[in-house]
Amino acid sequence: MDEYHSSDTNALGFCLLPSELIQSILFSLALPEILRMKLVNKFLSYLISDQDFIRQCNLRSRSATWLFVYKKRWRRDAILHGFSDQSNRWFKICIEDLIKQVVFYPDEDIYLLTASGNIFLFASNSQKAVIAVNLVSKAVKKIPPCPLGPRGTSSWRRSGMKLVPESSDSGHFRFLFVELVGNSPVVFEYNSETEKWQCREAREGKGNFAGNDCMFLNAHNAPQESLVVAIGSEYIPPLILRPRFGNREQQASWVNVSDRRHVYGDGHVMIMRSRDQRRAKVLCSIEVWGISLRSGNWEYVSNVPSEIVEQIGKPYGVMIGCLEARNGRIRVVLMSNYEGSWDIIWLTYHQQSGVWNWVLLPDCKMKGANLAGITFSSGLSLT
Repeated sequence: MDEYHSSDTNALGFCLLPSELIQSILFSLALPEILRMKLVNKFLSYLISDQDFIRQCNLRSRSATWLFVYKKRWRRDAILHGFSDQSNRWFKICIEDLIKQVVFYPDEDIYLLTASGNIFLFASNSQKAVIAVNLVSKAVKKIPPCPLGPRGTSSWRRSGMKLVPESSDSGHFRFLFVELVGNSPVVFEYNSETEKWQCREAREGKGNFAGNDCMFLNAHNAPQESLVVAIGSEYIPPLILRPRFGNREQQASWVNVSDRRHVYGDGHVMIMRSRDQRRAKVLCSIEVWGISLRSGNWEYVSNVPSEIVEQIGKPYGVMIGCLEARNGRIRVVLMSNYEGSWDIIWLTYHQQSGVWNWVLLPDCKMKGANLAGITFSSGLSLT
């Protein structure tokens, strides 16, 4: 009882501070913390709902980049963990009650596909459906099946899909993915406003758009040759790119050596080399290559400095990765598992300065949990 009384007293004392000071304190918080503060009392709810506050808050929060990890403990909980590059701790977001609005089976396997803005897409394995969740408005809906029909979770490739929220605060979005149909790459696009799908077949040829004006979706990933579709304006047909490494010696070195792993995304590929250490592996080097719009082949971008690799090079048994290239920065996350313990590494490369940064992450406490998806996101807002 005393604990509740103390909490109420602290909340009342906080609300007695000058409004300008309260706003300054709120602006220093991450978005999930602001949303929780909105539930404290009517005064804070009114203050946070003010349009001027929302406008200023959105300008600040939309510049942050988030890493989301979805984990699920069998028959216990469904937790989304989020970490911002403007914060210093993980935020826990329970999505179980939201998912239950459209998934009625308690033991259903749900996987996080991708996220952008306030929209998160999850895939249901048994129902073979994609579920869109707005974490701020709490709106939940199933996306109608695409023209290819229902798809299981194993049909989705991270590097072959893209979620694009509308620039307005309408909550609408576009979801695009590429798939080979009869050996030809076809781009499927869903518009949440019309609730309809449309498809466009990619064609061979050369485009004249800049890299910042298009998105890249991978239809097929292979060390020898990848098949990537470049999507620009809706008035320009998607173009087929077949990036290869520059010469036969490079191709042979990447293809024939079994100690290398590749992670693709946004027209880039991250190549990780490891060495054996007893019954585990340890990272030796990490390189990033990008598609050259002049030649259409892979072009060397940068490698992670050896001193950083030495610090992050812990033993691992299994490793997966995620890569995002946006606004002059390349972000990569590596998740490794060794004897049941998970380790998460976040690296950012600033293309203009040529500098790599290692974003230190506190323990996500994932031991004993099942990993059910990982993604970068940006553009979180109060609306």
